[in-house]
Amino acid sequence: MQRIILLIALISLLLFGCGETQKIDLIVHNAKIYTVNETFAITEAMAIDKGKIIAIGAENEIKNKYLAKEYIDAKKQAVFPGFIDAHCHFYHYAALLQELNLNGTTSFNEMIEKIVAYSKTNSYDWILGTGWDQNDWETKEFPTKDTLDKLFPNTPIFLTRVDGHAAIANQKALDLAKIDMNTTVNGGIVEKKNGKLTGILLDNALEKIKAILPAKTKEQLTKELLLAEQKLFEVGLTTIDEAGLNRQQIELIEELQQSNKLKLKVYAMVSSTEELLEYYLKKGPYKTDRLTVSSFKFYADGALGSRGACLLKPYSDITTHQHYGLMLHEMDFYEKYAPLLYEKGFQMNTHCIGDSANQQLFTVYKNVLKGSNDKRWRIEHAQVLDSTHFELFSKYNIIPSVQPTHATSDMYWAEERLGSERVKNAYAYKKLLIQNGLIALGTDFPIETINPLLTFYAAVERRDVKGFPENGFQKENGLSREEALKGMTIWAAIANFEETEKGSLEVGKSADFVMLNQDILTVNENTILSTKVLYTFINGEKVFSAKN
Repeated sequence: MQRIILLIALISLLLFGCGETQKIDLIVHNAKIYTVNETFAITEAMAIDKGKIIAIGAENEIKNKYLAKEYIDAKKQAVFPGFIDAHCHFYHYAALLQELNLNGTTSFNEMIEKIVAYSKTNSYDWILGTGWDQNDWETKEFPTKDTLDKLFPNTPIFLTRVDGHAAIANQKALDLAKIDMNTTVNGGIVEKKNGKLTGILLDNALEKIKAILPAKTKEQLTKELLLAEQKLFEVGLTTIDEAGLNRQQIELIEELQQSNKLKLKVYAMVSSTEELLEYYLKKGPYKTDRLTVSSFKFYADGALGSRGACLLKPYSDITTHQHYGLMLHEMDFYEKYAPLLYEKGFQMNTHCIGDSANQQLFTVYKNVLKGSNDKRWRIEHAQVLDSTHFELFSKYNIIPSVQPTHATSDMYWAEERLGSERVKNAYAYKKLLIQNGLIALGTDFPIETINPLLTFYAAVERRDVKGFPENGFQKENGLSREEALKGMTIWAAIANFEETEKGSLEVGKSADFVMLNQDILTVNENTILSTKVLYTFINGEKVFSAKN
């Protein structure tokens, strides 16, 4: 009788037991997995098949139920949802990898030295570069083109400031763009002093040069994008919000994604030119498994560093005259298109730096949104606000999309621009978070570096990479570590209408995740910046490994 019972048990195990072990693509185990779900649960293992998470939970539970083609033993390392950069410029970053990098220059003379060295080792039609910041120089004034004209009388030069809202061009470039003493630009400035052009261009004036730059081939653009993509994978980015693209750029990204050459996921904000507005409003929002096209990027004003941000009261550091900055369009431009975006189901995402720009766009937003809603319109940067502005984010469910490293870059001179009282409502991320219970975090790269761990550190510690200031810049507006992580995962996904597919590690969502060599939620704050990415996965595919 005992033999018969054992035989029945064995047959049952063969018939039913084996059927319970499902064959899948990947198991990540022996890990500390931050799911970033509603309860912020931490677990040990997850099962992945066909690019999706199909189970997540205890080690034994996952390994007993599934048989995987590949196992990754995390060795207790921390695993997080793939990082999302809620505001950046991927195309611009890709292009700059091939151009002259002027970041970190400490004087105009050092800039000149770099330009001369670059000219000796590169073949070019134009000398293009970016990254200079006069606020980092001992003489904190815009340079003039005189030296560039003497050294390069026959080669056009165009060098954009770190924020992309100012540039210096030499006379050759100005001539090619037909810019002279009579040139005026709506929403921009062609700087003139002592009856001469200085070479400095602000905001919309830059477009006159950009319009004549040599076009790149499709092959050149593809090479640049794929090189840039790999650098993003190295720092754990799996989705980026590209803040302003034209049709050709969007279509190239989609083509590269569909051919599986570009693995990166892209939330594409369409640039708000009248031509693009007409085309995409007619086409309507759409998305693929890697691309979302459901928003437009508008610009209200310029940048604080180049004094183009539009303020309610004059700049505090200009004593010779009253300067308020400038709006880049007349109000009727925003008032015309905001209702059309609402009607067609597009998000309106507007660059607003100064308190006046924020106030004017709040007026546009509230007249269309009218009250509580789920349209998720965004204010990009939300950098300088009046005390009366904060409640408007909550009242109209407007999402602030901010860049924590802007605070730690600008803190050296922001009070000079704004004064001691007005600066208290600048870079106020905690105040903004309180309004809707969420805030989207990004870098604005290449204005800042691409690394989301710097975003995390700046948001939490309110210090720069040098550890300055010791007690943090306006530390009361720092975020907790959990809040900062959510800002670059689930809250960024919500800001994109993508929370059902990414932003947390849950069953049914894409297997976009990163593994780090230390736990950024628990390590000493002084070691956060030494954190390295070990693996980056998108849709269950390993796109970066530190071991390779």
